[in-house]
Amino acid sequence: MKKKGTILTIATLSLLTLAGCGSQSSSSNSSNKYAAKQELNWTESSELASSDLAKATDTLSFTVLQNTQEGLYRLNSKGTPANALATSTKVTNGGKTYTFNLRKNAKWSNGEPVTAKDFVYSWQRTLDPKTASQDAFYLYQVKNAEAVNKGKQPLSALGIKADGKYKLTVQLTKPVSYFKKLLAWPLFYPLNQKAVDQYGKKYGTSSATTVYNGPFRLTKWSGTSKTWTLAKNKTYWDKKAVHLTKINEQVTESTTTSYNLYNAKKTDETLLSGQQIKNNKNSKDFVKRLPTGSQRLDLNQKKVAAFKNADVRKAFSLAIDRTQLVNDVLQDGSVASKGFVPAGMGNNPKTGEAFNQEAYVKEGVSYNLKQAKSLLAKGLKQTGDKQLNVTLSVSDTDTSKQTAEFVQSSLEKLPNVKVTIKTVPYIQLITQQNNGNYELTLAGWQSVFADPINFLDVFESDSSYNTTGWKSAQFDKLLDEAENQDGNKPTTRWSKLVQAEKVLINDQGTIPLYQAAKSQLLRSNVKGIVYNGAGVPYDFKTTYIAQ
Repeated sequence: MKKKGTILTIATLSLLTLAGCGSQSSSSNSSNKYAAKQELNWTESSELASSDLAKATDTLSFTVLQNTQEGLYRLNSKGTPANALATSTKVTNGGKTYTFNLRKNAKWSNGEPVTAKDFVYSWQRTLDPKTASQDAFYLYQVKNAEAVNKGKQPLSALGIKADGKYKLTVQLTKPVSYFKKLLAWPLFYPLNQKAVDQYGKKYGTSSATTVYNGPFRLTKWSGTSKTWTLAKNKTYWDKKAVHLTKINEQVTESTTTSYNLYNAKKTDETLLSGQQIKNNKNSKDFVKRLPTGSQRLDLNQKKVAAFKNADVRKAFSLAIDRTQLVNDVLQDGSVASKGFVPAGMGNNPKTGEAFNQEAYVKEGVSYNLKQAKSLLAKGLKQTGDKQLNVTLSVSDTDTSKQTAEFVQSSLEKLPNVKVTIKTVPYIQLITQQNNGNYELTLAGWQSVFADPINFLDVFESDSSYNTTGWKSAQFDKLLDEAENQDGNKPTTRWSKLVQAEKVLINDQGTIPLYQAAKSQLLRSNVKGIVYNGAGVPYDFKTTYIAQ
């Protein structure tokens, strides 16, 4: 099994799961009357990358998909899967067979009914090697999924079957305790084959080349535009529960811009940074969120040979004062990392201890410039390098640039190290990271559900997201046993995940930086947002504007 999570850049944690990790919702008071104008104006810190669930990899894309599409379940305000297209579910065969009865009144925006075959087609398309879906591995719990994805078995061998129009059967390779939570994630939603066939490779690249079965329809998106609208979907089966007529979204890379728009009453929400947070923390509109996403510095061993040396990697880590970064630079409530897996990703089933506390490797996230210099000298002597001139690739958002400048300054305190910052648009950075086209990069990961495996398998040797070149047979073995051998032994499984995190950090396979807080101003008359800190963050289905 591979990685379960979502890419996020330093400022894109606008962000994304599916899990009972502090999921929360705005309180909805039934005594409030709805405002005459049910229109929400929202800001995003990055452009929309894709409206194709098989191609999406980032938080914003999945947020749009969650609001414009629908699957078997939707997460409620407590992060618990609740029936959506499924009306009932039966689990048999020791947890390996799921039988779903589907509602018969769901339609696509092109007028076609949503049926069981739409799920079969969607899952087969995602796993089809020709689709090249980076997230296909999420489906590997389904029988024959991995073999299908690797071209060793036909699509028809996949363990999903439509028993008539409104009955769906799924066969798993093993019991998966969090499977229902995965089913609430957009990757597992259905697709309308007629629309995909009609638009071909253009499907999901613009609002006009996508069909919808969720609460809203994506409109006014060209594929590159920095504004778009989520309009109420008149063909949605549960449209009576949807109050907003439209959500107008606008990309503002700078919080200065979005903050000014908010104060001018042109938006209903804005992310905050630094001084803005200090100025507004007592406001009735202030909301602080701590999603389960971590920010890190990745070193590409395939591009810089010196990064193959563990002492060089450890030196870079020890040169960065994470506490200074979050307190003096970001100043937004972000928390210095204790490891790669952030807080909120689960607790020891026996002792109750939080994972990030139990797996904490102090030296792997500490600041010690003297030791860093010593280790670098030792490492460069081993590699034969006299100096390191490296490029740090980052996105063009405020927080990303602030972090990059701090990291640059920190690393250049090491003798014979020169760091050049390369700033590119967010979508471009994702592409470069996916292709391994970087030397150093600021990368982020947001969970899909609250379990440590959701982070750890990013760094499995054959993970599509592990582009650094770091590999560890011990790390791979621990994850493989935890998922495929100890699924019904929660304490043993937990122990192996803790060991795996320690292997990753002791070897400095990546350099964790911080868990990003997302403080925002949100108009107090905006009610009913369902927010999930451990996955796709915003579900606007039940949102409304109060008078």
